[in-house]
Amino acid sequence: MSAPLYLDYQATTPLAPEAAAAMRPWLGEKFANPHSAHRPGREAAAAVEVARERVLAALGDGAAAGGLCFTSGATEAANWALKGAAARLPEGRRRIVTLATEHACVRDTLEWLGGRGFEVDILPVGADGLVDPERLAARVDERTGLVAIMLVNNEIGTVQPVEAAAGLVRERGALFFCDAVQGFGRVPIPLGACDLVAVSAHKVHGPKGIGALWVRRGVALDPLLHGGGQEGGIRSGTLSPALCAGFGEAARLLAERRDRDHRHVGRLWEIAGGLTAGWTLNGSAEARYRGNLNIRRDGLDAARLISEVREVAFSAGSACASGSGRPSHVLAALGLTDREARSSIRLGFGRHTSEDELRRALVAIGEAADRLRHLAA
Repeated sequence: MSAPLYLDYQATTPLAPEAAAAMRPWLGEKFANPHSAHRPGREAAAAVEVARERVLAALGDGAAAGGLCFTSGATEAANWALKGAAARLPEGRRRIVTLATEHACVRDTLEWLGGRGFEVDILPVGADGLVDPERLAARVDERTGLVAIMLVNNEIGTVQPVEAAAGLVRERGALFFCDAVQGFGRVPIPLGACDLVAVSAHKVHGPKGIGALWVRRGVALDPLLHGGGQEGGIRSGTLSPALCAGFGEAARLLAERRDRDHRHVGRLWEIAGGLTAGWTLNGSAEARYRGNLNIRRDGLDAARLISEVREVAFSAGSACASGSGRPSHVLAALGLTDREARSSIRLGFGRHTSEDELRRALVAIGEAADRLRHLAA
């Protein structure tokens, strides 16, 4: 049986062959601990630092204003940013502002903080998935110590006005955390306006199990993990040179291929637009990353459609929430009913998606949707 046509790039991306090759020596003969003082350990440590510099370079302008700490993934990075920053907030600024469409790792971390004396204010978004700048300005006050806003939404692809929002937050004297996982390498990250930024390797053709937190110089965080004091003394745990090397190579390719990848995704978006007539787009049509197409069709059961179209790998939303049986909190925040949310699918494509593969996948999905609607009529 041939592999399914893959349209789930927001869940994960194919590992770049170059990243796999960069990892291979560190999975075999170069097995030393990068925190050991002997020569093999120093070689492993040097590989980690090369990877760090490559990820920093891929982050873009402003990266030199901070440092990068490797983590086990974006979930750890977000937890650490929010808990670590919150622990340092002064008594009069223990209010945290975020959006209703944030990723579960942010929402659940803030819920945890809310149970420990912090005031958490969750702002609504419009039907386009975007925050109202005036509402944000009204809610970030002198009691606010931290604001968390995602750059590119993982479910619907909308791009929040992070640079303007972060500028406002800085004027009010609060810290700004940005989940840039889905935006890394795809849209510019306004590092100059951010204090803390989380990214992940496996969303950019790197390996699973590694991410990073960029921390602006001068921003103090309490550690999330305690132990040997690796990563500058603030993130304990033995680093994997293999995972770091894979992330670094993926980041190098990201910077090298940025324009090509952008043009390719633009062509795929145009093709998708021509093959999804009769579907309704969820989220803004303009302020979005075009490798994420979240659409719905009235009366459709998305879960049944996914089961029906076995030759295509796609989703009904976040992989983190799949199987919960609950409608998407992101789609609910747009004002969609449960029925509308359950009739929505997410199609993600990118570097390794060919135009022919996308056409064949969309035709298969469209034909199956027509059959299911006919049977339900």
